[in-house]
Amino acid sequence: MKKTVNKTPASQGFRMPAEWETHQATWLVWPHHQPDWPGKLEAIAWFYGELIRKLAVGEAVRVLCNTAADLRAARDVVTAVGADAKRVELIACPTERGWIRDSGPLFLRKGGARPEVAISRFRFNGWALIRDFRKDNALPEFIAHRLKLPLYPALHNGKPVALEGGAIDVNGRGSLLTTEQCLLDQKTQVRNPGLGKPDLEAIFRDNLGATNVIWLKDGIAGRDDTHGHVDDICRFVGPGTVVLCQEKFRGDANYRRMAENRERLEGARLENGSRVEVVPLPMPEPVYFRGVRLPATYANFYIGNAAVLVPTFNDPKDSVALGILGELFRDRPVVGIHAVDVVLGSGAIHCLTQQQPAR
Repeated sequence: MKKTVNKTPASQGFRMPAEWETHQATWLVWPHHQPDWPGKLEAIAWFYGELIRKLAVGEAVRVLCNTAADLRAARDVVTAVGADAKRVELIACPTERGWIRDSGPLFLRKGGARPEVAISRFRFNGWALIRDFRKDNALPEFIAHRLKLPLYPALHNGKPVALEGGAIDVNGRGSLLTTEQCLLDQKTQVRNPGLGKPDLEAIFRDNLGATNVIWLKDGIAGRDDTHGHVDDICRFVGPGTVVLCQEKFRGDANYRRMAENRERLEGARLENGSRVEVVPLPMPEPVYFRGVRLPATYANFYIGNAAVLVPTFNDPKDSVALGILGELFRDRPVVGIHAVDVVLGSGAIHCLTQQQPAR
């Protein structure tokens, strides 16, 4: 049975580890929500097969399946792609969508002689955009119960705090990246009415062990259901280093956005007072579907134990982005996975994954 804890995780020595720290497992939700990928669910299933095959080389892969039919489909794809079935666990669990980065638990770790793992339980409210999110909002409890992990509710003045995993990125040392567009908006998609920077910074400190928040301004241009998630534009790739998307074409809507974020990072400091090393990451040519620009970006990569998985777009800059990330991640291969179909759902590889740290 899971244990709900009233004390804050940070007061008990827990922190959110960096994504490159060793995982016990990666969690996924098998794709089943047709409106996310109209007419493309079969292709998306094979995309998942490739993710699972690459991830299972280095860690367990735990896949939540909405129906018995999804369980059968997932099993068939895992077998067909030649993934290590011994490392793939298919789990029956009701869900609404596949974006477990946002709806799933944020895992914490405490080191020492007897390392521990726990869950910081933030509320998922459908990005303050959709109404059918209750099954997805129940995932932290479901996973905590299954893994028998303590669950720490994230509260502010006694009320649950809404936060998606894609809205933040951490270096595991105390620094956290996020955007004002996503978390401070009080008009368009309001996660937490009335909460400002001091409130959120205290929440991050108490619930994630993040003592230093770096605020960027806006997220990516185009159809972005998340309204500014940081994992589409800027990511930690080391304790003191980030990659930041860079748009060189002045006429592109992302040019000014990324330039302003670069200025902010140049003035930012890490938890130890040092400057942030910023490595530019190119952006692919815009990807459109029926006249709507989709959130195509190389920043939505996922750092697995055995590989860094990067979305690619049949673009000449694919190889450039993979080369940059390959220089930054010398301890594991950097692998591109074709993601043009996937971004139709307004997300990519990072959005579909959630890491569970090793003890």
